[in-house]
Amino acid sequence: MENFTFYNPTKLIFGKNTIPKMGRELKKSGINKVLLLAGSGSIKSNGTYESAIQSLKNSGIEWSELWGVRANPLLSHAIEGISIVKDKNVNAILAVGGGSVIDEAKSIAAGYYLDNLWTAFEDKISIDKALPVYTILTLSGTCSEMDPYAVLTNDENLKKWNISGDALYPKVSIIDPEVQMSLPWHQTVNGAIDAMSHIMEFYFMGKDEEATLSVDEALMKTIIQSVDKLQEEPCNYSARANLAWAATLGLNGISGVALHGGDWASHQIEHGISALHPEIAHGAGLAVVFPAWIYYMNRYNTDIFKRWAKNVWNSVTFNPKCCHILYEIITKKFSVNIINKTIV
Repeated sequence: MENFTFYNPTKLIFGKNTIPKMGRELKKSGINKVLLLAGSGSIKSNGTYESAIQSLKNSGIEWSELWGVRANPLLSHAIEGISIVKDKNVNAILAVGGGSVIDEAKSIAAGYYLDNLWTAFEDKISIDKALPVYTILTLSGTCSEMDPYAVLTNDENLKKWNISGDALYPKVSIIDPEVQMSLPWHQTVNGAIDAMSHIMEFYFMGKDEEATLSVDEALMKTIIQSVDKLQEEPCNYSARANLAWAATLGLNGISGVALHGGDWASHQIEHGISALHPEIAHGAGLAVVFPAWIYYMNRYNTDIFKRWAKNVWNSVTFNPKCCHILYEIITKKFSVNIINKTIV
């Protein structure tokens, strides 16, 4: 087992009726004005927006708003956010939404201190300073609420790249699983596939890292079981909560301890796909790419794939040819129970 350093400074507040705590968290940190960043408006229909705004009012926090963050967020929209932050003298970003909203919030936070945000994505500038980011999560999958990464698409040259840095860890993130009960089924599944893919990017690099591999197996099984339950009962709080927490643990550092930094080829390939075809959700793209990756790469670490078949899918054998069947099932958004019966 290789040496490692574990670090995660994000304060996470989890559970029912936790959104009203955000205003107090901002006030405790000396924040007096935020940019509230959001997507297309679903947070107004599920009560999240009202709760967030009331929390800001109760704590005397001023805010400006920027809407319209899309899935696979755009550089041009982030630049608009940077302009608002500078014009309104905002001193923090409050992202209310899923991973795309949080990724753009981090990009705006970093871009506030840069002459050209995209140069950071081109690895010409390191991210060592950013405005503080706070998040209220409404869709679990990316773990952007508790990691130091952000992905953005340059809409001029169709490049979808990422930045990272300790300054991009959110200061405080709130996860109330109840607000995710109204999600369409396909969004729940896409988020689950993304979360499971994060874990697999690390897991398949494993050899003798027993503690981390066992944690990862438990997380993958939890995601599978939770999604099965949610297909039958979308408002099952226990399933929502377990899926949300497993997704956060999937990329907050714990799932990758001592696993050589992970592979990430599947993610890089998918970023290229959704940069050219932004209508493809990240999770849906991964559902196509990852089974193909498993089919071609399992020969290089056969033991870990056999272990995956046994400990995650309850099978004594691993048949890589079944990855094609897995691709068909996942992309059609069928139940994970069917995958369970077919993958091995």
